[in-house]
Amino acid sequence: MVNIGFATRLWSNAIMTTSGIPLAMHRAESDNPFVDLGDGSTLQLMQVAIEAGLWVIRTRFNPGYRVQTHKHTGQVFAFTLSGSWKYEEYPEVNTAGSYLYEPAGSVHTLIVPDTNEEVTDVWFAIYGANLNLDEAGNVTSVIDSGGILQGYLMMCEMQGFAVPSVIGATA
Repeated sequence: MVNIGFATRLWSNAIMTTSGIPLAMHRAESDNPFVDLGDGSTLQLMQVAIEAGLWVIRTRFNPGYRVQTHKHTGQVFAFTLSGSWKYEEYPEVNTAGSYLYEPAGSVHTLIVPDTNEEVTDVWFAIYGANLNLDEAGNVTSVIDSGGILQGYLMMCEMQGFAVPSVIGATA
C-alpha cells in the first residue's frame, strides 16, 4: 500500500528544491527559418551542443532528392513527418510517423523517390560528424555540429533572415 502522506511530503520537497533547475526551452516552427540549400532541400537548425557533438535539424527534401553516401561517427535518430525516403542500401521505406535509429558507423545513401507527390519532411538528431564518401569510400567532406551552425547562420544571413535563436548557439 502506498503511503500518501509520505508521497505528498516527498513531492513538496522536490518542488522546493527545483528552483535552481534550468527551464525547458521552446522553439516554434516559425522561430528558426528553413534555409534553401539550393540543391532541392531546405534545412532548419533547432539545437546544437558543440561539446557533445549534437545537432538537431529538420530537413525538407523535394521528390527525387539524393544525399551523398555518408557515414556518421555517432548515433542518429530520425522521425519522418511527411513524404517518404529510404536508404539505397536497405529495403525499408520511411513514411510519415516512421522512426529510424542509425548506429555509429552506419553507411548509407538517403534517397527520396521521384514519385513522391509531396515534400519529405524529416527531423534528425545527429551526434558526431557526418563523413561524406566518394564511390571508393574516401572521405570527401565532413559536417559536424560546429560546421552546421556556421553554415546555417551564414545561409540565414545570405537569405535575409534575422539571426535565429538556435538552442545551444552562443551569440
